[in-house]
Amino acid sequence: MFARVKPLGAILETAEKKSLHRTLGAFQLMLFGIGCVIGTGIFVLTAAGAQKAGPGLMLAFTIAGAICIVAALCYAEIAAMVPVAGSAYTYTYATMGEFLAWTVGWSLVLEYAVAASAVSVGWSGYFSGTILNEFLGIHLPPWLSAGPLALGGAPGGLINLPALVIALLVTWLLMIGTRESAWFNAVLVAIKVTALTAFIMLTLPETEASRFNPFLPAGVFGGFGTGIGAVGAAATMFFAYVGFDAVSTAAEETKDPQRNVPIGLVGSLLFCTVFYILVSAGAIGSIGGQPILGPNGIPFPAGSEELARQCAMPQYAQYLVCSDEALAHVLRVIGHGAIGNMLGIAAFVALPSVILILLFGQTRIFFVMARDGLLPEKLAAVHPKWKTPYVVTAITGAVVAVGAAFFPVGRLADISNAGTLYAFMMVAIAVMILRKRSPDFPRKFRTPALWFVGPATIVGCIFLFVNLPAAAMIVLPTWALVGFAIYFGYSRSRSHVGLGLVEIHEPEYADIEPDIPGIADRGRS
Repeated sequence: MFARVKPLGAILETAEKKSLHRTLGAFQLMLFGIGCVIGTGIFVLTAAGAQKAGPGLMLAFTIAGAICIVAALCYAEIAAMVPVAGSAYTYTYATMGEFLAWTVGWSLVLEYAVAASAVSVGWSGYFSGTILNEFLGIHLPPWLSAGPLALGGAPGGLINLPALVIALLVTWLLMIGTRESAWFNAVLVAIKVTALTAFIMLTLPETEASRFNPFLPAGVFGGFGTGIGAVGAAATMFFAYVGFDAVSTAAEETKDPQRNVPIGLVGSLLFCTVFYILVSAGAIGSIGGQPILGPNGIPFPAGSEELARQCAMPQYAQYLVCSDEALAHVLRVIGHGAIGNMLGIAAFVALPSVILILLFGQTRIFFVMARDGLLPEKLAAVHPKWKTPYVVTAITGAVVAVGAAFFPVGRLADISNAGTLYAFMMVAIAVMILRKRSPDFPRKFRTPALWFVGPATIVGCIFLFVNLPAAAMIVLPTWALVGFAIYFGYSRSRSHVGLGLVEIHEPEYADIEPDIPGIADRGRS
């Protein structure tokens, strides 16, 4: 079951024959990463992170960022070696075999599709509340602005129409072409960075040291399965860093990927980590970020009904943890209401870039899995004019749109993180295996101190996973069981590697490629 390893040369040959159009440079790749990273965490999860960790939110961002940086260094080396779409799935296929590669590809659905639906619903809230109600005076009927079940099980509407529409619009944009999507994303990134820079400049002068005390009201470790404390918040805020992974899925559409992919990966992550720490310092230092504690001195769970009841009380109205628009709320409290409203508009305008990158990553992984025969090959069809995998893009976008239209957001960030952490761990293992198995394979970027960086990534991912809420930890093995059924029921018997349909690999790679037991090399067809 673990013997079907796809040779590196075969992967590169397949990508060359059935490749996507290369249009992206290093700067555009950085913008892709920044486009997804900045948005989800800062605009959506800041209040939840403060409720889990208080001022220790800054430490939570640092912990999550440090683990992502070592993971990004592993990604940079292997993505430059194997510059094809597919990300962690492809790297696992080349090192640990088809079955584990399938589990990685399947887990990435939790990362991308679930998160894209969640952000679509979040965008809908900004659109219905800020744009329609506040500025246009239009009140969308409740049955058109919420799914059948609202958060917490309260009665909802019929369909979340704005969420459905934005998901479909972003899908259409991705189908038209990667270059068009990249430039659209660049505009939105500029809006977000400008808005957050203004936020930092206005809030940092207002900071007071007393607002950071106590710095860790819930401690560093909140307890197994609780999801609170600085580490519990880090496990949640890890969701805010997911965008850099999407950069590696664009490797096959990148010019000079051996140079540009490492720049895009590490550059976007470092930029966003610094930004996150500065924004969280400004938010907490200017108005405070203490959590609301229960009778036993433990913070109420973020997003819980208990916290909602506390936030309805007048004494907590100004609290950061009670705001749905955390950063705009901070600016209003310190007397910059007009700029706060503008920042809310910037969030509304910029969130579609997050949806775009999440959909981009999901469709590229499905594209490669279909190209390998693990999914129906028609999904890998590339449009003759647009040069994009339009079939799988349309299907993925439709599923994300339906999820956004009819399902509640819940605590999807933690669920998404479970799949992401598994994928990151597998990438670290893959790059260490390739260093041992293929030491002479061309590497334009080498992960420094891999003896430390690789194990640190593995330990860090496991560390964050066990600090997720218990419900989120259970989701990953449950989801994996569904994936096992699909793999053994459909994919295993149709796998190109299993059938011996492996593309020719170049002679210079012959001495470093693993043999596939029972399958002879086929030669050029």
